[in-house]
Amino acid sequence: MYAALWRVLPGPVWLKVVEALVLVAIVVAVLFQWVFPAVADLVPFNDNTVG
Repeated sequence: MYAALWRVLPGPVWLKVVEALVLVAIVVAVLFQWVFPAVADLVPFNDNTVG
């Protein structure tokens, strides 16, 4: 899959590296902005108790 993405990105190698880093940053930003808050209520890690 990553090889296919690498072939699809336009430009020389240095530009492909920059484009790949920008794509990773966008994916991380989307995860932190929308995905993680949406599933936070479904994850039981917030139910900590000291006993």
